[in-house]
Amino acid sequence: MQNFRNYYDILKVAKNASNEEIKRSYRKLARQYHPDLNPGDKAAEEQFKIIGEAYDVLSDAEKRSQYDQFGQYWQQQGFQKPSSPQSTRKWSEKSSSFATDKVDFSEFADFQEFLDQLLDRPYSTKSNAGKRSKPQTKSPRKGRRDAEARLTIPLEKAYAGGRERIRLEDGRSLEVNMPMGMVSGQRIRLKGQGTAGGDLYLKIDVSPHAFYRLEGNDIVCELPITCAEAVLGGQIEAPTLDGWVKVTIPSGVRSGQRLRLGGKGYPASGGKRGDQLVEIRIESSKNISARERELYEQIRQIETYKPRANLPI
Repeated sequence: MQNFRNYYDILKVAKNASNEEIKRSYRKLARQYHPDLNPGDKAAEEQFKIIGEAYDVLSDAEKRSQYDQFGQYWQQQGFQKPSSPQSTRKWSEKSSSFATDKVDFSEFADFQEFLDQLLDRPYSTKSNAGKRSKPQTKSPRKGRRDAEARLTIPLEKAYAGGRERIRLEDGRSLEVNMPMGMVSGQRIRLKGQGTAGGDLYLKIDVSPHAFYRLEGNDIVCELPITCAEAVLGGQIEAPTLDGWVKVTIPSGVRSGQRLRLGGKGYPASGGKRGDQLVEIRIESSKNISARERELYEQIRQIETYKPRANLPI
């Protein structure tokens, strides 16, 4: 059996923590271990998955109730919430005894057989006279299991979200409602689409973009401008994930200087967004007209700026 994970310890909250406390701690830890903020760190990526798993359970009232009651066996087939005080008491007595004993699970054909013995149910039915019937042969039973699949999507789709039809490796085609602002390493849960009624988790990979790159919740891009635009400044248009917007270039801007477009970045927690950072790149044309060459010659004759006057040599 898989080693037991204490989800409360993982999220660093008390067992009686409120949903808001759980959510707040999850957001803090998810940001700390997010793959985008820890590139190449496999340990951080694994911890990010475990944090997501813990939050998936503790943020769901029904899952949390089963987890609190049954501990490491809460997901095993056959464990259900007791329906009466008598059954609750019986379960409590049995589980207390079980917790202090060592059990060799290889002795049981499946979990249902183990559960029957644990709850003192070696026979399937009793006759009206109180006599036990002969044991019945159990047919093989496939357990409910979660599955995981990778999904690579472009940055624009990860940003916008929305309904998307995807095709899985097993040939199935599913229509999925993607959330806005997905990041690499994030998992999307598709309830009941796993093995034998389990859940399917889509692990998101956001493919690199030719123009934009992410720095946390900020979007960074390089914007080429002409020498005249750099010297004179003024308004130009720049692309964002929301479309083209007007940007004011200050007079005398330098290559590498960054201009900030507030609220045009990637979605962050609390409904906020990061910023878009426009990095200036001054470019000159290799092919100019005769008139442009003539004007540049005139400028060279009269310009006063001497960029090599104060070299440290």
